[in-house]
Amino acid sequence: MVNGKDIKAVMCDVDGTILGNAGVVTEKTVKAIKKLKEKGILFGLCTGRDVKSVRNQLGEWGIEGLVDAIVGSGGGEVFDATLDFDKASFPLDGALIKEIIAHYEDLNVNFAIPYDGLLFAPKDDDLIKMLSKADGIDYRVVDFDEFLAEPKPKVMLVFEPEYMDTVIERSKTFHNDNYKSSGLITASVLYEYMDPRVTKTYGLEEIMGLHGWTMDNLCTFGDADNDHDMTLNAGVGVVMENGSELTKSVADYITGDCDHDGIAEFVEKYLL
Repeated sequence: MVNGKDIKAVMCDVDGTILGNAGVVTEKTVKAIKKLKEKGILFGLCTGRDVKSVRNQLGEWGIEGLVDAIVGSGGGEVFDATLDFDKASFPLDGALIKEIIAHYEDLNVNFAIPYDGLLFAPKDDDLIKMLSKADGIDYRVVDFDEFLAEPKPKVMLVFEPEYMDTVIERSKTFHNDNYKSSGLITASVLYEYMDPRVTKTYGLEEIMGLHGWTMDNLCTFGDADNDHDMTLNAGVGVVMENGSELTKSVADYITGDCDHDGIAEFVEKYLL
């Protein structure tokens, strides 16, 4: 019980939350996850990465066999291994993605679409190589005219950290009357567009509903701006010390940073 909440599930963001700079889940956090599961609490991940790439990397991260559910693509994908449930919602129309790319293509950015366990980009450069290496996901350079013949979950702008202000300023002039989309910062080198109906809360509500639970029964861990909504809407929203000020502003608790067992620290103190 935390603040009178009956916690049935714990869902963690990946980058900057359960994964630190070493790129693996620490031994202490793995032990805490196992104790949660022994207690009958569902454990899962909620991330901007696509579900397939996350499933492919669980072994590398040291948590294979411990993840019951994954909310991927920022809420657009829901996978529950315990119920054999797999669903994708509200992808972006290919024509809209092309318009987004055209709006920014004169800037020093590249574009990446996470799909089917890979990153797809329209050109090969140091930016897509940087993202591929950081996320541990292979990339493919493809013809986007063909690739975007069908809708895709989202599109990410990739750039150097010092370029963020330029990208945000340009984002203020993007508008499309025919399609809905929303943009947000998801990392120091990423600005993403997805359907505005897609949020981490949207995917988490689906997971919780599948089990007959409500968001009050959920504890989340996050760090970045795109964790703001789930932190706000979870029964218990926990933010890492390394998290953004926006997301910290709605947290129920602040825990240690991602490189110092912040998740394990909280789980042992409040959930076990």
